Amino acid sequence: MAVNQLEDVIQKWRTIEEFKPEDHELFLNAGHTCIAQGDGTLLLNFIKDEANKHIVRSMGGGLVPALVSEVLRNGRSAVHCQAILSELVQICRVKEVLNTLLQQVDDADPNAIADSIIVLMPPIQSVLLRMSELKAPGLSMALDSLQKQISKLPVPYSNKQEQEDVYGLCRCCTAVLTFIQPFVQEVKNQDTNSEATSLRAALLKLYVFTNVCMNSLREPLLQAQLDREGNKTEILPLWNFAAEIMAILVVIQESLPKILFYHPVRGKEDDILEKQACHPNESKACIAYLLFVQLIAIDVFPAVFSPVFVLQCNMEYINLLLSRKDESWILKGLDLHVKSLERITACSLPVELLDLKPFHEVPQSLIKIMIECPIQHLRGRSLVVFQLFIEKLNGEAKHKFFRRIIKTSHHAGVESTILKNIKNQVEQTRKSVYQDGWFEGTRLISLLRDTICLPQGHETDLLHGMDRVMESLNLLRYLLIQKRGISTGEWTDLCHIAETYTKLLRVCLSMSKSYYGTELKRLRENKKIKAKEFKEASGKRSVQSLIVKTETLGSMPPEAQDKVLQCALVTCDLMESLVVRIEEIIEESQK
Repeated sequence: MAVNQLEDVIQKWRTIEEFKPEDHELFLNAGHTCIAQGDGTLLLNFIKDEANKHIVRSMGGGLVPALVSEVLRNGRSAVHCQAILSELVQICRVKEVLNTLLQQVDDADPNAIADSIIVLMPPIQSVLLRMSELKAPGLSMALDSLQKQISKLPVPYSNKQEQEDVYGLCRCCTAVLTFIQPFVQEVKNQDTNSEATSLRAALLKLYVFTNVCMNSLREPLLQAQLDREGNKTEILPLWNFAAEIMAILVVIQESLPKILFYHPVRGKEDDILEKQACHPNESKACIAYLLFVQLIAIDVFPAVFSPVFVLQCNMEYINLLLSRKDESWILKGLDLHVKSLERITACSLPVELLDLKPFHEVPQSLIKIMIECPIQHLRGRSLVVFQLFIEKLNGEAKHKFFRRIIKTSHHAGVESTILKNIKNQVEQTRKSVYQDGWFEGTRLISLLRDTICLPQGHETDLLHGMDRVMESLNLLRYLLIQKRGISTGEWTDLCHIAETYTKLLRVCLSMSKSYYGTELKRLRENKKIKAKEFKEASGKRSVQSLIVKTETLGSMPPEAQDKVLQCALVTCDLMESLVVRIEEIIEESQK
């Protein structure tokens, strides 16, 4: 259409109130042409003209997609298109332009999510600030769309990745904080004397709390590396985002104890303002981590809660974090467990806590990490936390805990840790002025009967159970040395336990040494045979069933098989020497 014809159409539009579909089509075509040809100045002047305000209000919203595309493309009229977009959100009908902008968020190019969100947040914020009654639901819709896209961005794993911010997640998180500030401020400055204002502020608070704070805590912050111990001087974007989220909770007067420790009564969740108490435990777990490990907002957390109560409440979150096969979750769970335990006095946790479900599940999760996790530093850290938990239990709780783990772990390494702790407790009881009686006398004997045994009898795989067997023998030797010369029922029972155990162990040792010796001899004879045909035939007859630390010897190279079998024989000799020493102690005491 010629310029003079377009001017005539514009003059006509200025005199009418209702526009036909063909008017909309003509307006959009003209606007798209200006954008495509780089005539942004011309379009901007048209929109700013007061005489065209009602034209723009009725039909300008349709230009938003093209303007956003031009800004993202950073074309020659990108600056003017940004200015036009800012004008449109102030002129067009708020509901229409908000829906259009949110559609642009939903349709964002997967390869340009961060750029799209950063461009769209300011105009969306401007539209929402123009709203009154619909502001709260509009904010909820906007935050839902924005976070749905942000959740698609990969979370940086290291501080270096966070600084590089290749996918733009950190930029988006920073932009979200800027986006919600006016609404947080409105909640903070609410007029409590106005019922309508108070309700609107309450709804804004609910949506900010739900869509921003709790959702962001769950994703991306639970996946993020938030530990600043190695670098406390540099402010990392995601750590700063976490700190700001916690600050927002304080500003909108959300009680941190209520979030972490309060469980709503069933049936009350239907109340709109009670819904904020019903958020996923993942979000609460992240708050607990930020509060007690990173100490963010700890200055506003009441100091009236006892360390035992805090531990009891945090155990649910710790168990949740440890149950995920994700390094960042496990690390946060381990750190939270340590910080929750550190404030508790040694040997003070009562036995009643062990009957609570989380106090049963968390140690099992730690054991699972120690045994199955492929990441070495997580296995080592889990053992440290496991030991710290044991140290905080009182005597009765330790006694019960040791029995439980011995019966349920089914792992020689874990069982050896328990046996080592039993020895330490006996030693501490002997040296301590205060004696609770749980690791001496009949209670100790009862515990030993359950722990010093060979569950598989004479079929016990001594290599697989080496850790437990060696620790059992060391414990027996220590106890016999400490108790010898004391003619009591405890000494008699202890000797009976030792004799029963060593007698069965000797049978196992005899069978194992004979078996390993025979296999080692066969292996070395096979190595001497040079004929190729006989080598192939002997390979088929090689060891197929011997299990050593979950590996079959038949799958190992001959050199490795030789080393394993030699190690097995040396281990048997070491066990046998301890058995002999135990028998000598018993014989000496009977003279």
